[in-house]
Amino acid sequence: MDKKSAQELLEFIAESIQIIKKRMSVIKSIDDFLDTDEGQEKLDSILMRIQAIGEATKNLNKRNAELLEKYRDNTYWSQVIKTREVISHHYIDINAEIVFDIATNKLDDLYSVVNTILEKEFA
Repeated sequence: MDKKSAQELLEFIAESIQIIKKRMSVIKSIDDFLDTDEGQEKLDSILMRIQAIGEATKNLNKRNAELLEKYRDNTYWSQVIKTREVISHHYIDINAEIVFDIATNKLDDLYSVVNTILEKEFA
C-alpha cells in the first residue's frame, strides 16, 4: 500500500468505509457480532478493514500530512492511525462494543472528509 498515490489511498479509504457499511447492514446490535459464526466473521472482516483504513491513513500522513491537515487537524488523523495501532498490537483487547461504536458512529465523518478531499483536490 505504501507505493500508492494520495488519491488511490483516499479512494481505498472511502471504498473500505462503504464495504464496512454494507457488512454492518445486518448488524443491529453488539450481540449480532457474537451470537453466530457469521457474526464473528463480520466482526473480523470489519476489524480488518478498519485496520487497513488506519494503515492507508498512516501512509498518507507520512507523505502528505499537509494535505490531510487542510481538512482536519493532526489530532483527528492521529486517532485514525492509533485505531490501527490498537488493532494491530492489542487485538486480544478489542471487543465487539468498540467495533460497533467505530462502525456506527465514527466512519460517516471520515467518509465525508475523505470525499471532500477527493472532490476538492483530485476532481
